[in-house]
Amino acid sequence: MRTAPGALPLLGHALPLRRDPLGFLASLPAHGDLVEVRLGPRPAYLVCHPELVQRVLSDARTFDKGGPLFEKVRPLLGNGLGTSGWHDHRRQRRLMQPVFGRERVGTYAADMVHGITAVTDAWQPGRVVDVSAAMQSVTARVTARTLFSTSIGDQDVSDIQHCLVVLFSGVYRRMTAPLGLWEKLPTPGNRRFRAAHDRLRGLIHRIVRAHRRAAGGHDDLLTALATAHGDGADGSLSDRELCDQVMTLLVAGTEPTGHALAWAVHLVATHPEVEARLHAETDRVLSGRRSPEVTDLPRLEYTGRVFTEVLRLYPPGWMFTRTTTSETELAGRSLPRGADVLYSPYALHRDPRLFPAPGTFDPDRWSPDRARLVPRGAFIPFGAGNRKCIGEHFGTVEALLALSTLCARWRLRPVPGAEVRPRPETTLGTGPLSMLALPRARG
Repeated sequence: MRTAPGALPLLGHALPLRRDPLGFLASLPAHGDLVEVRLGPRPAYLVCHPELVQRVLSDARTFDKGGPLFEKVRPLLGNGLGTSGWHDHRRQRRLMQPVFGRERVGTYAADMVHGITAVTDAWQPGRVVDVSAAMQSVTARVTARTLFSTSIGDQDVSDIQHCLVVLFSGVYRRMTAPLGLWEKLPTPGNRRFRAAHDRLRGLIHRIVRAHRRAAGGHDDLLTALATAHGDGADGSLSDRELCDQVMTLLVAGTEPTGHALAWAVHLVATHPEVEARLHAETDRVLSGRRSPEVTDLPRLEYTGRVFTEVLRLYPPGWMFTRTTTSETELAGRSLPRGADVLYSPYALHRDPRLFPAPGTFDPDRWSPDRARLVPRGAFIPFGAGNRKCIGEHFGTVEALLALSTLCARWRLRPVPGAEVRPRPETTLGTGPLSMLALPRARG
């Protein structure tokens, strides 16, 4: 095992992780299957081979949630499904899995389509829109409406979206602060972070209490979670657990899918041949309708390939951390209990040994004959193992419905001179994405 070059005393690799984290991580597989990096003075181990990543993700008891990322995220989310330890996670997953079954997710398709049309119908033809902000608004609206049904108003949705923007930008700064001191300083940014956290937590507690008092009657995710029951010791979710799960679902359901949609719009607009095929498929499948239905998804095959390739190039979750719960061995290296283990979907998806021409946007690499050539474990936008993202199907359905709705109604064009660069924070965004919105004449 080699140590990544460029470490500084005390700071370790904090500077490249702050200045160019994507380039730094993508360079590390060339140094071996397991590479030591320094997070300040603290050693961590980046897993760079898909078989090793699969081993880490399939053994959640040994490689438990933890490490610098989750140490910063856990105070934000509480003990929710995304941050809970192995033992708590098993119980939570069993309780929540039925809530995210395919049939139930399908019942939210109309809310998903309404979310995208409510935002894009306000666009003025020929005007410039910030597509990144618009997609965040779409996913915040969809997540809030499917979670809370009629219990939430437009102002609450706007408050949720504002709070999440502040919280996401603050978490990554905390993660890469080399000595863990930055977040303790009384800076304006830290004050905004704490205020946004308190505001969002207060809103969630208010809605959960109101839902409990209403004693059901809503066909939404919150009601399904509140009424979920397990066997034996699983019981049901307490009010505190319910608030933590709602916080987790708001965070996980808003920014990652919103960023993926923004990248999809950008990549389609800058690849005319992909856009032409996508529009042709949309016209054929929708056959004169302005919006898709969930039953259309199996026929939106090329749309699915496009979104899969977007997730390969720009996975919203670009880096994750685990912590060993006991002494173990990985790639021939003995790791002590409490060691930090990292893996990066971005670095894995950009490895030329796994994906030929990895920087090329090529949806056809996911055609049936080519997709089977992708090594097992090389494509992990939703993770793997028993901690694989529970909302994978929800987010994919939402994204495909949104993308096909956009293609049916609008043609988006990049603004000349506008530069789009990945913005790696807690999730991988585009930053402001100014595009010209042109109504589309259907072919």
